[in-house]
Parts: sequence; C-alpha cells; structure tokens
Amino acid sequence: MLKDELNEKSIVKLNIYFLLPILAFWGLLTQKIDVKILEVPIIYLLICIIALVCTTIIAKRFFSNPKDISIVSMASVTGVTGSIGIPLGIALFSNASVIYTSLINTTSMLFVYTVGVYIYSRGAYSIKKSIKNVFKMPIIWASFIAIAFNIFNLHVNKSFFKTLEMGAYGAIVMQLIIFGIFLKEAKIKEVSIKLLSVVMSLKFILIPIIATIILYIFHLEKLPLSSTMLELIVPLAITNVSLASLFDCKPKLVTSLVFISSIIFIFYAMVLVNL
Repeated sequence: MLKDELNEKSIVKLNIYFLLPILAFWGLLTQKIDVKILEVPIIYLLICIIALVCTTIIAKRFFSNPKDISIVSMASVTGVTGSIGIPLGIALFSNASVIYTSLINTTSMLFVYTVGVYIYSRGAYSIKKSIKNVFKMPIIWASFIAIAFNIFNLHVNKSFFKTLEMGAYGAIVMQLIIFGIFLKEAKIKEVSIKLLSVVMSLKFILIPIIATIILYIFHLEKLPLSSTMLELIVPLAITNVSLASLFDCKPKLVTSLVFISSIIFIFYAMVLVNL
C-alpha cells in the first residue's frame, strides 16, 4: 500500500541514528556490570573474531565481488541474539540465562556496529572512508556513555529511564518492520546457490565447531556455556539488512539469506537442543 510513498532507507537511518543508540544506552544501564560475569561476553567476542577471520578467508576463496565477500564474511557471524536469543534462552534454560544472553546481545550489537559497519562499508568504500563510517555510528558513543554511567554508578532519573525503555522497544519493533519491508521486495529464488550454501555452511557448521573448541578450552559451567552456544547458532541478524541497506551492499540479497536461515534454524534448533 505504501510502496510509492515509503522510503525504506529513511526508516533504516531513523533506526540506526536515533532508536538503536537509545537501545544500546538503555541495555547497558539495565544491570550493573559485574567483572565475574564478563568472562562470557569476552569469550563470545573471541569466538566472533576467530570466526570472522575464517569466514573472510573462505569468502575470498569463493567470491571476487567485494560486496559478496562482505556479506559472506559478516552475515555468517552475526545472529539474532536479542529478539530470538534472549527469549529462547529463557524457554530452554530459565530466567537465570538472561544475565548471560543480554550481555552477549550487547556485545554482539557493539561488534556489529563497529566491525560490521567497516566490513559492509568495504563493499563500496575505501578503507579510510569505512573507518570514518564506524565513528559516525552514534550507537558507539551512546554505549561508551552508558558504560561510564554504569561503572561510576551515575543515577538516571526513573521517568527518563522509562522513556529510554520505550525507545529501546521501539528500535526492536522498527528493526522487524525494516526486515518486513525488504522481505516484500526480496527475490529468494534469485539467491545464488553457491552463496547460499557457503553462508549457511559457515553459520550452521563452521561457527558451531569453532565455538565448541573455544568453549571446551575455557571450561565454562553448563548454563553460561549453553547460553553462549545458543547465541552463536541463532539465525542471521536482521541488523545485517539495515547495514547492507545503509551502505548499498545488496540488502535484498541479505534479506533473503536472513529469511532462509530462520527457516533452517527451526529444524536445526530441534536437533541442537537435544544435544
């Protein structure tokens, strides 16, 4: 109904430059940062970095188009750690998992809006311009401010915090709306079998193997271990669609990949949960 009036890129910018910084600021203030539980997000970040190095090497071996390389490298690593990971963690492991899944979600968000922004930018921009694009992301600065508030126990007015919460939930809803807008225009049948096979193999085979090895080395307890593994195998992050749109990196293709990964995950999760 709105296709002749709706500019999807404007909505993407509204979400990235206004609502998502609120989500990051609010998320980092919802709980006190405890050094004892920081081990989990640090291990998650380590796995993401190692996985990204591997996916980038593989992407360059299979593809020559810079945009395809960016998509394969980044999309494979990032998952829907918030809107799927957190509630699924509660369903499987009880509310005790929230402390871990929420910290992982925050870590994932910062990873995507730093490293992810750079990689998606490289599909169309120079190294210098891509680095500048990272520092243009207000979510980075909002996160630094929130971390300072948390560490130094700075008080946030209760009414103002409620406003932040409204903005945070608005960002999550808007992200799903953006996904829906692009999904309408996506041509799933036009997705290259080669690209689809590589991305799904990296996401659902290589990354769980890497995660299993790293988690085994660190000997985490059962709950943080299970929560971390869950957040690493959830479907491709919808954030990929927003960044692909913002930097003109085949957003409709990325949308198709996110949708297909969500379908695969339904069956994949049934097997993994039993394990």
